[in-house]
Amino acid sequence: MVKTESVKKLRAFKTAWFSKSATKAGIKDEELCLVIKCMNAGQWDADLGGKVFKIRLNENRHRSIVLSKTDTYWFFTFLFAKADQKNISKDELKGFKKLAKDYALQSDKDIESQLASKHLLEICNDCPKEI
Repeated sequence: MVKTESVKKLRAFKTAWFSKSATKAGIKDEELCLVIKCMNAGQWDADLGGKVFKIRLNENRHRSIVLSKTDTYWFFTFLFAKADQKNISKDELKGFKKLAKDYALQSDKDIESQLASKHLLEICNDCPKEI
């Protein structure tokens, strides 16, 4: 008898707010999927602690805050232009860490509910884990 392992699929999401901001900035889902593949391989610009990461997008013109539930669930939550904002504040970081904890507590059913209500939009589901 062969034992089969339950393998979690790599999934990436963006908040509705992030989606609007990314559209205005000309950032496409394909770029976000590539970023997630890199992040899943341990490549990011800054690990801010508490499952909060900062990454560069759009040929280094924008920064994004990405939260991780696990190494297979990633959430694009905040986007800012490098020219407009140097970094996030300590209070903003504290808020993102709390949000990352909230995502960590959510079940798959909770996430599906957020997808149905359009609070989250799925970028990729079952993305290849290799770059």
